[in-house]
Amino acid sequence: MKYFPLMSCLFFVLLFGCNEVSPKGEKEVREFVNQWNEAHTQLKSAYLTRDYMDVIIYYGKKRTRAQVQEDKNSLFQQFPDYTQRILDDQIVITKEAGSYLVTFTKHVSYNGIEADYTSYLSVMYKNGAFKILREGVAENAKDLDAPIFPSARENNAFLSNTRQLFGDFDGDGLSDYATVVSPEINTSIKTNSQNNDVVECVGECKSVIVFSNKNLKPITIKGAYKSQLENLKDLNSDGADEIGFWDIKASTKTLYIFNATNGALLTQPVEINTHVHKNLKLIDVFKKTGPNKITVTRSMEVNGNWILKSEVIVLD
Repeated sequence: MKYFPLMSCLFFVLLFGCNEVSPKGEKEVREFVNQWNEAHTQLKSAYLTRDYMDVIIYYGKKRTRAQVQEDKNSLFQQFPDYTQRILDDQIVITKEAGSYLVTFTKHVSYNGIEADYTSYLSVMYKNGAFKILREGVAENAKDLDAPIFPSARENNAFLSNTRQLFGDFDGDGLSDYATVVSPEINTSIKTNSQNNDVVECVGECKSVIVFSNKNLKPITIKGAYKSQLENLKDLNSDGADEIGFWDIKASTKTLYIFNATNGALLTQPVEINTHVHKNLKLIDVFKKTGPNKITVTRSMEVNGNWILKSEVIVLD
């Protein structure tokens, strides 16, 4: 019986002294969130890795701590002037089972743009420090396609691994780039058609021009599976470069001339019969011939003979 008080004391210590999921208090949570927020600068961002659990839910997707840090680094590489602050220092903290849900309005500034987003963190106290379990913004928040969010940088990571065409496609005086997402060709299926231009795609047979600038909407070209992009410079005096898309097939090449700012065709597609008119270059098919004027040259069949015919197009 003389050991009973000692055992009771030990039980008390084990039960209450080692409970790591019990947060220290709202004051400490607030201090942690403010520290995390202030680390969102180019100079301090390297320290953010200490604030996260090994695996978290990051803007709706499961990510490791290393992946989160890589995304933060990419953010500051793209926008070195990025800063964020908690609007009016207003933080709402709700205690959950073993963690705290922290909600606030995040005011961001980057590249001359300022915006507010309803944001949240879920944090818990573990091994003597607070760690982030979840990070994100409200699902009904506006402008979730802004380039500061992980989804935009995931797309940029894909674009960076494909061939890029650079130009000022939105007329803001800054360089953008475009690339093409092509369909997958089913090489296991052989067609009985004698037309070499016919192929079998996995899924829908189409190509999509996508831009690094998310303000520019993707442009879809149906039936295209092999392509090449051209920067055609500013053709209609709107300050933005136009984009050319070559739809390349076994017996034809077709040039689409797009206004990148709205995806509109500036003229009917320019088709070249490459079996007859071989080795034609862009300058042979397309020329800018005056203010808001272009000359295009097409292959045309006249009386059983293929000829090249040119016409002047006046652009609106």
